Amino acid sequence: MAKKKSAPKTTSNKAASKKKAPAKSAPPASASGEAEVQRDPPELRYAEELAFLAAWDEGPRPPGWALTPRAVVVFVVGSRDPLSLESPPKGVKKRLAIEPKFVGDRTLIERCVVTLAGERGLLLVGEPGTAKSLLSELLAAAVCGSSALTVQGTAGTSEEHLRYGWNYSLLIAKGPHEEALVPSPVLTAMQGGGVARVEEITRCLPEVQDALVSILSERRLAIPELPASDGSGASQVFARPGFNVIATANLRDRGVSEMSAALKRRFNFEVVEPISDLAAE
Repeated sequence: MAKKKSAPKTTSNKAASKKKAPAKSAPPASASGEAEVQRDPPELRYAEELAFLAAWDEGPRPPGWALTPRAVVVFVVGSRDPLSLESPPKGVKKRLAIEPKFVGDRTLIERCVVTLAGERGLLLVGEPGTAKSLLSELLAAAVCGSSALTVQGTAGTSEEHLRYGWNYSLLIAKGPHEEALVPSPVLTAMQGGGVARVEEITRCLPEVQDALVSILSERRLAIPELPASDGSGASQVFARPGFNVIATANLRDRGVSEMSAALKRRFNFEVVEPISDLAAE
């Protein structure tokens, strides 16, 4: 009789599961041990300079500001020579040169700082590629220590992006209450006394842009869905000292929406010109 052929041995699922999966490579780490990112925000990249400037100029600061107006200007345009501290705080260098970060007219930066110190909205306009967004980032980082409270203007931007939205799961389960409220970057800036950035504001629809009118003029935002704590009406959020808005707009974008006259009056316009000096560029 012919011998029965034994079936080929197969690896059971249990045995296969014991096999180790190939190890995934970890993201590259920096010298400090933290995972590297493509681009650090200016408040992290220039944290050493910001800490130095806070100790370098101890003069009067506008309410809610992290630096004095003079120190904000120096942070953006840089210092020609290293600056010195007589008695630096712990962890701060005694001598440091501030790196220039924006190539342009110093008086433009000074006007921007004066606008923000006067609690006026700042609108940076200019040709594409003139570093308007970079300048708004640097100013926000120097004034309030964060450039992250940003709204990117597009044709799909809605009022919720400028005011507030809702967590609909909580809204359905419990009804309108503070836990269900999702604050926008602008509302977060109002609550914390920070600077909100609105990129390419003219790409938003006019009715969306005008959500900023009452915020910039009255410095408060009503939330009619929530009752006031004293039962007198709708809940309101009042802007803390230091709150402001920096917006940007391109002059050559197609498909943009014209700003209303009411909103224009809430901003000081500053034109960021292209670099005219080839050597500087």
